Amino acid sequence: MTQEFVAEIIRKALLMVLMCSAPMMLAALVVGIIVSVFQAVTSISEMTLVFIPKIIVVFLALVLFFPWITNTFLDFARWIFEGLPTMVH
Repeated sequence: MTQEFVAEIIRKALLMVLMCSAPMMLAALVVGIIVSVFQAVTSISEMTLVFIPKIIVVFLALVLFFPWITNTFLDFARWIFEGLPTMVH
C-alpha cells in the first residue's frame, strides 16, 4: 500500500462525508437565514425560535436524501472492498 493510495482513500472519504452532510447543512443554513430575517423584521428575539424549524427541516432533508446517502456510502464501501487485493500485496 503506497502513500498515494492511502491519500486517495482519505481524500475520497472526506469528500464523501462532505457530500453526504451537505443537504442537511444547506437546509439548516437556508432555514436559519429565513428565521433570522423574520426575527429582524418582527423584532422577536426569542432564541428557541431558530432551533425547532432547523430540527424539523434537517430531519426532513435527512429522510429525503437518505437513499442517496446510503448509495454514496455503499459505493464507497464497494470501492474499498474492490481495492483490497491491491492494498495487501
